[in-house]
Amino acid sequence: MGKPTGFMEYERLSEASLPVGERLANYKEFVLHLTDEQAKVQGARCMDCGIPFCTSGCPINNIIPDWNDLVYKGKWREALDVLHSTNNFPEFTGRLCPAPCEAACTLNINDDAVGIKSIEHAIVDKGWEQGWISPQIPSIKTGKKVAVVGSGPAGMACAQQLARAGHSVTLLEKNDRIGGLMRYGIPDFKMEKSHIDRRIEQMKAEGVEFRTSVFVGDECEKNILNLATENIAPVSLLAQYDAVVLAGGAETPRDLKVPGRELGGIYNAMEFLPQQNRVNAGDVLPEQIKATGKHVIVIGGGDTGSDCVGTSNRHGALSVTQIELMPRPPEQENKFLVWPNWPMKLRTSSSHEEGCSRDWAIATKSFTGSNGRVEKLNAVRVEWVDGKMVEVEGSEFELKADLVFLAMGFVSPMQKMLDAFGVEKDQRGNAKADTDRYRTSVDRVFAAGDMRRGQSLIVWAIREGRQCARAVDEFLMGSTVLPR
Repeated sequence: MGKPTGFMEYERLSEASLPVGERLANYKEFVLHLTDEQAKVQGARCMDCGIPFCTSGCPINNIIPDWNDLVYKGKWREALDVLHSTNNFPEFTGRLCPAPCEAACTLNINDDAVGIKSIEHAIVDKGWEQGWISPQIPSIKTGKKVAVVGSGPAGMACAQQLARAGHSVTLLEKNDRIGGLMRYGIPDFKMEKSHIDRRIEQMKAEGVEFRTSVFVGDECEKNILNLATENIAPVSLLAQYDAVVLAGGAETPRDLKVPGRELGGIYNAMEFLPQQNRVNAGDVLPEQIKATGKHVIVIGGGDTGSDCVGTSNRHGALSVTQIELMPRPPEQENKFLVWPNWPMKLRTSSSHEEGCSRDWAIATKSFTGSNGRVEKLNAVRVEWVDGKMVEVEGSEFELKADLVFLAMGFVSPMQKMLDAFGVEKDQRGNAKADTDRYRTSVDRVFAAGDMRRGQSLIVWAIREGRQCARAVDEFLMGSTVLPR
């Protein structure tokens, strides 16, 4: 619980960041983890609150009070063990998770929540720095073979857990590098890809085989990077493996069907973001989408839109404007009403701080331009009355737009692959499976992560990958010792 009176003695300390001018000059991470002493003080703020709502607020049920207490006592190695007991990749979540655990923190009722995410970040970074993180090689091999399709956080977590249980695991990825949307959707300035590469090496030592540029389905479907060079039919995969786990991402973007959508210069966010990550990795793209010297409009107020803002600023955009259909959230939530649930409130990301105009309650009516390229976005202000959107009469306006990025979320995983396997789908187009057995309607085929639940957080993906691995292990062996 840290220090019994720590929450009364110490204030929350956020992680430091490099100055805006310095971080805009490159694509490297700019958030600095806490020092040992700073982390100790922040761990001291953890209360003896009786019921740790932070643990239930965390999708993977991190045992947060325990590692806060261990950090406060200087027992970093033990804190790392507790952290890894529920989370395969805390360096991913410590950088990318929005921290629903902090929203659920008991101290958050009437004060600033414990800086849980920053402590997690400090623990795992120290673990790597000290060489404490090493492969966990199984002592016994089961002789069972499992194919995991999709190498995002769900697929990686599932594969690692199954390999540690002694199964022979092959992780298949349609793109040319492992990591899924962490590799080609998350900008490097939020998470450098060396963190993925370190885990890949660990997993290789644990027995996981990685195969890239492989599309699983009846026919190769165009993907984000269009790099798949090999095609494997589901019937062939099922003939080679004892079980198959579908763990791909929700990659089908929500489109905006308005007049002028066909004009050049209008892209889905995932046509834009992966390109810069590839360039950062050393690839040469002859026709990269660049925001340099352009007026950029980002449609969609979530994390993907924020990533487009940050990348456009690093390109040297002339201006960046982000618009959102929903009304502006309140600056501060009513904690007594919403705690311990995730609150709807205004959130300003580091990319917004780097330079961005933001506006809310705006509906895009059309795009106009000349010579086949977009020049203007035509919009109208809206109000929400009894849950219905109503346009405000006389509020029409235009925004100059040389480049438009659609970042309005994702509607479903890849349908052609699900159809090829013949699995039953839910009403949203996701693979239908429960959270107990994770089995689909097709024998020996399981589903987890975005493939099963739809677009969600990285922490949910890791949880589902771990739980699915347990279900697969139990299916193959009749029992399991893997944790949920």
